[in-house]
This record gives sequence, structure tokens and C-alpha cells, in this order.
Amino acid sequence: MRNNFTSNTFKDLECCSSDTICLPKTTLKRLVVIGGGFAGLELVKKLKNKKIQIVLIDKNNFHQFQPLLYQVATSGLEPDSIAFPLRKQLAGYKNVNFRLTEVLQIKPEENTVYTTKGTITYDYLVLATGTATNFFGLKSVQKNGLGLKDIRDSLNIRHMMLQNLEQATITCNEQEKKALTNFVIVGGGPAGIEMAGALAEFCKYIIPKDYPEFSASIMKIYLIEASNEILGVMSNKASSQSLKYLTDLNVNVLVNEAVIDYDGTLVKTKSGKEINAKNLIWTAGVKGQFPNGLDNKENIVRGNRLKTNENLKVIGFKNIYAIGDVSAMITEKTPKGHPQVAQPAIQQGKYLAHNFLKIIKNKPVKPFKYIDKGSLATVGKRRAVADLGKLKFT
Repeated sequence: MRNNFTSNTFKDLECCSSDTICLPKTTLKRLVVIGGGFAGLELVKKLKNKKIQIVLIDKNNFHQFQPLLYQVATSGLEPDSIAFPLRKQLAGYKNVNFRLTEVLQIKPEENTVYTTKGTITYDYLVLATGTATNFFGLKSVQKNGLGLKDIRDSLNIRHMMLQNLEQATITCNEQEKKALTNFVIVGGGPAGIEMAGALAEFCKYIIPKDYPEFSASIMKIYLIEASNEILGVMSNKASSQSLKYLTDLNVNVLVNEAVIDYDGTLVKTKSGKEINAKNLIWTAGVKGQFPNGLDNKENIVRGNRLKTNENLKVIGFKNIYAIGDVSAMITEKTPKGHPQVAQPAIQQGKYLAHNFLKIIKNKPVKPFKYIDKGSLATVGKRRAVADLGKLKFT
């Protein structure tokens, strides 16, 4: 017989074969959650010690606070300040089992997840797999530029920045020195705004102290946005004020410009502009990422997101759900899905946890309703713009 809650000792583990990932024996329904980001972790936490077995799968054994990645990239914070061990987060969760592995494929007809370490069967599956950087087919930019999606990206940006600054102190070639100290940020959304502001303050306060060979003016920062305004996801007031803040920090903001090529030294735009820069950071877009086995024309929408119904169930599947950035609940109010930020992800995780307690008892559930609690973008350490309903702060 399998018990409801068992200790995770080896004698209590159920291993059907060498290809199966071991899990505690149980008579409870099994919920497999792929992804320990904002959405997945919130879902798991809200089901703490409830009568459902949970298996959380992630390729990392830590949760990362993505809104502060730019701080790690610019040396404002260390990685351990925004990374939190998942096992420590889940200590005391008797019904939760974390497994460190990467998902290769899902076979819905078998109710099975295939991973690099073995297979896991499920009664319910939740995809909280987030997004990856979208370079929109610009292979040269993808090859020579850097995205900003996780801690590894942040550290790569930090390494690139510091290595290029050190090289700039060595070279006598003025053209090369300019390229080494010029920074191009592509994408004028919140991530690009915050990255530009942090770099500008690094230039203003750190360069004069740590690199006395340079004047602060040597480091040029460019923010390139394809649309006609930066921070378009927020109010007009937030957009215009953030532009003023960046201009005050000597950031060169270019709107209605699209990067079309980058060879590692020269940035080319659609209008014909060219910028010498050996530092390009891409924050211009993301696309949903999820394992093989779910993709079909009916449930994939713009941005490679999984289309769901109002209960966050993936279209075409009876027991598979999607939450967070990879999810797109298409309705009249949300024709493009919900914003791909932490707020909706956390609310969806909480909502779905509440629903599962009803689903396992065959009780009806209500549709998901997102409550917008406002948006905030920082521009350097002392400046920010915020939209809180009808209130706009700058």
C-alpha cells in the first residue's frame, strides 16, 4: 500500500525501472510542475501539505529574481542576492518533491514527462517554463550580442563590460577604444530602461574612481527602440519622464530605429545609422519556451506562447495547464494574453493552486481574473516612474 504522505527515505521511494525518476509512494493524485519561476513556485507554495503530491522540475536548483538581473550585470548586486535555493524555499513541504533535471519531451497520450534523468508520470501537468530571448531571426545579433534573461546572462554581461574596459586601458587605437567603451542596449521596455540607467550611473560614479585613465565621458550609452516611444507598456507620462531621466544621465535614446545587423564591432540600423560598439545588450523581446510534444497550430499564438482557456488549461488537452510568461489566455479583455511580468505569473500560480483543490474533488472552478496592481521602472538608483491605477508617479 502507498501512504498519503511519506518520508523521502530510499525505502519509501517508488522506482518502476532504471528509466524512471524515483518519487515517494503515494495514493494521492500527482501534479507535475515544470519551472520554478514566479508562477511555478507560487503554485507549489500555495499547495503546501495539501492532499496532492507535487513534483517540481527545474534545470536549476535555485529560483532567480529576474527583475534585478540588470543590477547583477552592472555589479550593483552579487548573484547570490537574487538567487534562492529551491530546496531551502520548500523545506517543510511534505507533499513536494524537487527534481533537478531538464525536460526533453512531453507525451500527453502517456501522461508522461521525459527528462534527461528519466521519466515521470502525472495526473496533472503545469507548464511554468517562462520565456527565452527572442532575437527575431537576427542571427548576427544572436551570435555577437548578449541577452538578459537569467543570472548567467547577467554575469556574461558583467564579464564582457569589465574585460572591454580593461582592454580599453591598454589599446592606443582611439577607434578601438571607442568601440570598447560604447554600449548599445536594444529594446526600450522596462528591462532596457533599467539597464541603461544602471550603466549610466556606473559610468558617472564608478568609472572615475576605478578607471582614472578615463574621463566619465568616454563611455557612450545608446538605447535603441524600434517603436516611436520608450516604455510603451506604461503611461505616456511614464514614457516621457523616463526619456527625460535617461537624457539627464547622458544616455543617447534612439526611437523609430531597428537594429538589423551586428558583427561584434559595428551596429547597423534600418535607417542606415552605424555605431561602433563591442558591447551590445539585447532586451528587445522574448518568446515562450516549452518542451516538445505540445506544439500544434491550435494552441500556439504570437510570441510562441501556449493558448489557454479561462481556467489556464492548454487548448486541446484535458489535464495540462500553462501559467506565467509562457501562457496566453486570449479573451476580449486580453487579446494578446496577459503581460509577461511577475504580477500575472504570481496571480496565476495562486489561482491555479486554489483550483486544483477543487479539481481533485470534481468541483467547478471560476475563470482567472487578473488584477493589475501597477507598474514600476527604475532609472538609476534615485529615479523611477510608476503607474498605480489612475495615479502616475515620476
